[in-house]
Amino acid sequence: MCAPDPTPRPAASPDDGFLPFALPDLGPEEAEAVLECLRSGWITSGPVCRQFEQDFAAYLGGGVEAIAVNSATAGLHLALEALGIGPGDEVLVPTMTFTATAEVVRYLGADPVCVDIDGATLGISAAAAEAAITPRTRAILPVHYGGLACDMDAVLALARAHGLRVVEDAAHAFPTVHNGRLVGTLDSDATVFSFYANKTITTGEGGMLVSRDAALCRRARTMRLHGISEDAFARYTSRRPAWFYQVVAPGYKYNLGDVAAAIGRQQLRKIGRFLERRQALARGYRDGLAGLPLVLPPDAGPGSRHAWHLYPVRLRADAPLARDRLIELLAERGIGTSVHYIPLHRQPYWRERYRLQPAQFPQAEASWPMLLTLPLYTRMRDADQARVIAALKELLC
Repeated sequence: MCAPDPTPRPAASPDDGFLPFALPDLGPEEAEAVLECLRSGWITSGPVCRQFEQDFAAYLGGGVEAIAVNSATAGLHLALEALGIGPGDEVLVPTMTFTATAEVVRYLGADPVCVDIDGATLGISAAAAEAAITPRTRAILPVHYGGLACDMDAVLALARAHGLRVVEDAAHAFPTVHNGRLVGTLDSDATVFSFYANKTITTGEGGMLVSRDAALCRRARTMRLHGISEDAFARYTSRRPAWFYQVVAPGYKYNLGDVAAAIGRQQLRKIGRFLERRQALARGYRDGLAGLPLVLPPDAGPGSRHAWHLYPVRLRADAPLARDRLIELLAERGIGTSVHYIPLHRQPYWRERYRLQPAQFPQAEASWPMLLTLPLYTRMRDADQARVIAALKELLC
């Protein structure tokens, strides 16, 4: 779940008549931070990136380290690589996710094992995960769908019982809270956030890997930049000769540049306001869509918090329109939507490689044909939301 929306809409302004599915919320602070970075002469990974990592770790608390990367996909890959996942291993992933969640497992020569979801939260089903465990299973990769934490108590208990590692795909989940703790500070091995353009904060492209495991963090930092033993920023800014370095592993090119980090630092400072607006929009949908033949997304329980990255609704069986036709009619009215997701077991590569059948995933099969994600973003005006609600009432009543 760490990649661009699979059905992106044009990044148009709401004022041009088309209401997009998502828009980033960027202001003069981000523009000035970028200009300051450009004036400094250092635009790749350097002091601003380091400060962004420190700021993000401080926001989460809990003693985590933060490692900035150029995508959440990269962060997931680094985390699994640092845990030693490799050929012959299996990693459990929910079928209701973006392909990135599973593809990083294949990068390492391991096999993702798709499992069914919980019918209420659309997150991974711990029971389905347990049923899929084999002697080859090494890790679980739960996804916090839409900004709501999955049942991490059950996932972590399952992992402890079977000696499995846990890497959380939190692409949708900043700043989600689970039972009083921010996602990113739970008892998993690592957590990875996304800062893609439609996420709750953005750097354009980018992500953050966080963990308390010092060895994992050291390995991820090394592999993030070509497997080089010395920090590139330190080498190029040192006043003494610092040309010598060693390549200790065949690493990757996953670092986040200072220009993107400059945007991220400003976005992080606004997360409180962003969250309040998303919560207000979620309440607006809850109230405005009441009585329609829709299943609305659940809110978080006591002591927890939904980040409301997405607002996915499901058509009920008594709805007068099928999901695909509803998408078409909303588009005709200038309203952008999306679908999260076409499950992995329905995608040709995963279906054919692992011989997956719909009957293996009854909850996902019952949910995804009815799913529709409505526009929800911080630049969305009350009038924009009223327009979406009015169109749904017109089409579904």
